[in-house]
Amino acid sequence: MSNTFLRLGVLFALIGVSLGYWMGVTHQFTVSPVHAHINLLGWVSMFLYGLFYRIVPEAAGGWLPKTHLALAVIGLPVMMIGLTIQLLAVQSLMALVPPMMIVGPTLVVLGMFVFAFIVFRATGRKAPVAA
Repeated sequence: MSNTFLRLGVLFALIGVSLGYWMGVTHQFTVSPVHAHINLLGWVSMFLYGLFYRIVPEAAGGWLPKTHLALAVIGLPVMMIGLTIQLLAVQSLMALVPPMMIVGPTLVVLGMFVFAFIVFRATGRKAPVAA
C-alpha cells in the first residue's frame, strides 16, 4: 500500500510539474486550478498517504486501505478531467462536466474520510503491555 501511494504521488508530481511547465512556456494559465489540485491532492496527499502507511504498516492491512486507494485513484482523475473540460469549455464534452464534478470530488472526499478513520483507528489508545 505504501509503495503504491508513493509511486502514485511521484507520478502525479510529474504530471503537475509538467502541466505547470507547459503553462509557463505557453502563457496559458486557464487550467491553473487543475495544476494546483494535481499537485496538492495527487502529489502531496498521495505521497503523505504512502508515508503514513510506511510508518504505520499495520494500518495498511484489510479492505479499508484498499477502499481508500480505489477512492483516491478513481476520484482525482475523474475530477481533474471534468474540471479541465469545464475550464477549457470543450463544448462537445460539456455534458460530462456535471456528473464528473459530482462523482470525482465525492470519491476524493469519501477517500479522505476513510483515511481519517484508518489514521484514528491505527493511532488510538493501545492497551498497556504488561511488564
